[in-house]
Amino acid sequence: MPSAYQIHPDKTYSWRDPAALSNLHFNTDVPKPDTSTLPPKSALVRIRAAAINARDMMVIALDKIYPVKEADGLSPCADGAGEIEAVGEGSVWKVGERVVIHPCGWLDGHVPDIKGIRGKGAEDDEGTLREYGVFEDTHLHRAPSHLSFEELAALPIAGATAINALLFGPKPLEKGMTVLTQGTGGVSCFVIQLASSLGATVICTTSSPAKETIARFLGATHTINYHHHPAFSTEILRLTSNRGVDHTIELGGASSLLESIRSTKQGGLISLVGILGEDKPVQIVGEL
Repeated sequence: MPSAYQIHPDKTYSWRDPAALSNLHFNTDVPKPDTSTLPPKSALVRIRAAAINARDMMVIALDKIYPVKEADGLSPCADGAGEIEAVGEGSVWKVGERVVIHPCGWLDGHVPDIKGIRGKGAEDDEGTLREYGVFEDTHLHRAPSHLSFEELAALPIAGATAINALLFGPKPLEKGMTVLTQGTGGVSCFVIQLASSLGATVICTTSSPAKETIARFLGATHTINYHHHPAFSTEILRLTSNRGVDHTIELGGASSLLESIRSTKQGGLISLVGILGEDKPVQIVGEL
């Protein structure tokens, strides 16, 4: 029988607590979807790899920071990649094709709220941490042949977030701009690679020499250890001749927002992406 990781909550945790993974149980007796009853324009995917993001940990932990209802028995995770094993009537896919799974039920049009987006692996929408899944044709994307399933699974949430922030916001990235990103998590690693490859100067704040090495390897021009420089805006201004950066990818949330504002030039752009730091009240009006 196919297998799946499923959420069977024991208690509520902080999403940052590794003990939250105790809410995750491995089920080796999951019925395989019947290929004779696949809905039209859908496909059965053998999921070969899934990626876990901060949002997925929030779901697994039942942390109220992610406001969705408990999902007992649900397979978490929104990112995944695999290959087509069977198709429904009228499907555009062929058996054996490699695909990337779209992380959301919402695909285009007016942006809904967090529930309307229907992110996979939360509420009533099954995720990708399982062997098999049936998906509508429009929720699948043809996978580049040169990438492994693991690489493909890491693309949708982190990679698309970075691309959207850099290239599809009110001030798309241009060669010669300076970009600030925070840490060496998934989004930040994509930001470093994309921005540097497009001719931007990238500054990355991080927590250790080892992570500074990673950031520089990926393309960061400058790195700042925020343990040594908690007021990292001082270093940012020094590196930019007191000008500030053109674009900040803000991943820490309340814990770093004030420093991000101080690091960004007048007329610059701050993309609010993450809430990875500790939550606390902040007064930003005086910094603007």
